[in-house]
Amino acid sequence: MSLNLNEEDIELAELIGLLHDIGRFEQVRQYHTFIDKDSVNHGKYGVKVLFEDGLIRKFLKTNEFDEIIKKAILNHNRAKIEEGLTERENLHAKIIRDADKTDIFYVLTIGDKKAIWESNDLSNDVITDKVYYEFFNDHLINYNDKKTSIDLLVAHFAYIFDFNYKQSLYIIKQKGYVTTLYNRFKFNNPQTKDRMEKIYNEVLKYMN
Repeated sequence: MSLNLNEEDIELAELIGLLHDIGRFEQVRQYHTFIDKDSVNHGKYGVKVLFEDGLIRKFLKTNEFDEIIKKAILNHNRAKIEEGLTERENLHAKIIRDADKTDIFYVLTIGDKKAIWESNDLSNDVITDKVYYEFFNDHLINYNDKKTSIDLLVAHFAYIFDFNYKQSLYIIKQKGYVTTLYNRFKFNNPQTKDRMEKIYNEVLKYMN
């Protein structure tokens, strides 16, 4: 990213990138799933593993950056970054959120449909009215309002509004992730087809 970071912040961002999903290992070992709603919040669990169990000292001898790392991991999978962070904590929270969502978009374009959307076939799914209106009015989907697999797909498209840096959106656009994701599905329901086309176009307009 073109943020003119100093060497220390570059190395710190790289370390956070390596550690932000460390809670996933215990999550899948204990609960046999990567789905937070069916197990634990993997961000919070990662902080527990690193800081309560002391694993962080295997990666970093000093505790000088502990709060920055902790806040970044805690906030990487939240709906929004918490308030009250220092400028540097906020910087690293934004960087890892963008990096994480960039990776998610890549996975969405190649990953197993059933594993991601809990269904191999979304062609006859209907978008919940509340989810559709949240997309256009809030640019954020409340996961408690999700009723169908295609609602989750809409939530994934809404991720595009949560990027913090233009360079991140440039990468998403350059890789063609949004178009590839959209073209993975066919929609039989006329209303769903119309709504998904509008969602897709709204995302393209925002990226441009």
